[in-house]
Amino acid sequence: MSTETIPALLKPPNAPKKDFQHTEHNVVRNDPYYWMRDRENPDLIAYLAEENKYTETITREQKSLRKTLFEEILSRIQEDDISVPIEHKGYWYYRKTVEGKAYGLYCRKKGSMKSTEEVLLDINDLAQNHDYFNLGAFSISHDQNKLAYSIDTSGREIYKLYVKDLTSKQLLHDQIDEIIGNVTWSKDDQFLFYIKMDETLRPHQLYRHKMDSNPKEDQLVYEESDPKFRVDFGESRSEDFLFLYSESSLTTEIRFLSSSTPLASFQIFSPRHTGHEYRVEHQGSRWLILTNDSNNMDGSHNHDAQNFKLMEAPLDHFQSQYWKELIPHRKSVELSSVEGFEKHFIIFEREEGLEHIRVFDLENSLDYRIPMPEPVFSVWNLSNPNNASRKFIFGYMSLISPTSYYEWDLESKTLNLLKEVEIIGYNKEQYHSERIWAPAKDGTQIPLSIVYKKDLTRSQTHPLFLYGYGAYGINLDPYFSSARISLMDRGVIYVISHVRGGGEMGRHWYEDGKFLNKRNTFTDFIDSAEHLISEGYTSAEKLAISGGSAGGLLIGACINMRPDLFMSAIADVPFVDVVTTMMDESIPLTTNEWEEWGNPQDQTFFDYMLSYSPYDNVIAQNYPNLLVTSGLYDPRVQYWEPTKWVARLRDTKTDNNTLLLKTNMTAGHAGASGRYGRIEETAFSQAWLLSLWGLE
Repeated sequence: MSTETIPALLKPPNAPKKDFQHTEHNVVRNDPYYWMRDRENPDLIAYLAEENKYTETITREQKSLRKTLFEEILSRIQEDDISVPIEHKGYWYYRKTVEGKAYGLYCRKKGSMKSTEEVLLDINDLAQNHDYFNLGAFSISHDQNKLAYSIDTSGREIYKLYVKDLTSKQLLHDQIDEIIGNVTWSKDDQFLFYIKMDETLRPHQLYRHKMDSNPKEDQLVYEESDPKFRVDFGESRSEDFLFLYSESSLTTEIRFLSSSTPLASFQIFSPRHTGHEYRVEHQGSRWLILTNDSNNMDGSHNHDAQNFKLMEAPLDHFQSQYWKELIPHRKSVELSSVEGFEKHFIIFEREEGLEHIRVFDLENSLDYRIPMPEPVFSVWNLSNPNNASRKFIFGYMSLISPTSYYEWDLESKTLNLLKEVEIIGYNKEQYHSERIWAPAKDGTQIPLSIVYKKDLTRSQTHPLFLYGYGAYGINLDPYFSSARISLMDRGVIYVISHVRGGGEMGRHWYEDGKFLNKRNTFTDFIDSAEHLISEGYTSAEKLAISGGSAGGLLIGACINMRPDLFMSAIADVPFVDVVTTMMDESIPLTTNEWEEWGNPQDQTFFDYMLSYSPYDNVIAQNYPNLLVTSGLYDPRVQYWEPTKWVARLRDTKTDNNTLLLKTNMTAGHAGASGRYGRIEETAFSQAWLLSLWGLE
């Protein structure tokens, strides 16, 4: 649909303005859409409905293309499928999907995969009569006879806990409301540990529940009083220890307890001091500790081991003065995680933008990296519950290789493919992936991961989809998407820009894109786009950009800074009202986020955040075509942020390009919950982009 015809078809919604001003640090900010924060306001609901209707009307001519894309994406999926079975304590556990069903089934077989199947949980049954459904915890008791699971039916990420007797198939009376997703059993299966949230949805309390008792009598074990810290809980791989985590974005404090004595008091592994981050794993008679602390002999602390180092300590002498170095800090290699087994341990480490798996074989005094089948890839840890196993299972994918599950044999040093997810009709030999580097204005080289159809002629520019995130030190590694094939088969080039603020190049990459360096994230993305244009991949008239959540902030900032550089943009659940949100401690997650963005109560941070906050920097200029998505019950990015942003853009921008707001009225941050609903959302966005490119 031509953008010039839109005004003739339908007038865009016009959001009412109501006088409201913020005054901070002697700066007055007008916020005429502040009234939208009331989810119960019928005027707000009516406005969102009007925006949704407008979006549907504007995209009406794309319905046929949406249907085609939906069918294409669905046709590539092997709907009847099964995950790699994992053996644990006499059972083989797996998840399967069934044609026509939106959710998976969790199953097991006793003794071998030839035994009779036992369905532990059919999510399709649980999700009936719910517009939204998400499974949180799925935790089998140590004796394999009970299942603790939690569900969220609102999208607010507030879960209810249930316990199922796997012998009788009946639910027990142990039901607990309003917890976070995960739960942990004590070793004797007599107690469950779970976490409660405060009014801002900050996980802050650890409770202990005795099985077959009234949840109202559950014991509060720990409460975190510092609003910057959140609480988490889990157990060691060995199942011998329970860990209580108190964490902010910059600081860690871990308490531990023998899982065999769940009523005992927790011990602090290393007391919190600002800037010290660490992780602990149990292996036999020792602790393995990932730490960024230099652990000076005089008892002082600094955190110059930015990429972390690995230490060890005896089980009964865990204090930092007993820590001994196993792997030193390296400037070029970041240690991500450690997994301890009986006779070896596994390190995930990151170098030059790629995650690698290093094996430390204690029995044979060897250490080496597991070789991978491609030069650019993603790997991740999977469940390896057998502590004595000499085999290690991990996940693998690349831009052209579908999700695969490999097993590394420590004895034969061979890599065995257990399963590659079948993508029906897909031949990866028809596609090409590459990694290039884009120069940023300050000379930093930004990695770009690129994939496209091999028959693409590079003698001309092409439609290009550029994706980015760049926050929280999260690694946006090269990943496979079967939905992406529909774009590539129509001549679209797909690119991931690994901008600063993420963690792809090590901890410094994250530090260089947060706090008072946040603008590097945006300029890296802009420089990536300009490099792709200068290298002949695309042109500004054919360049689409996309990002979600903190990646939506990236999109909002970039189209304010360089609206001429992009043909279109998609911002999914975008964090765009940065200053207002970070000033409001009543909003979920705000206090946790101060160590990511800064606390605007400090004027230095206030001024800097105000310089890039997308909502505060909308001006009268032409903007690219823009599709914005939102979830009414999103606890991470409140629905009013994208809603206010779209309203201000409508009132201010000077062009006739498409501006659409699509709000899911029953979902949260992750959008639709069933697989068919997610495909519909993807098909909608793809159809919108392809129509703008003039592609069918």
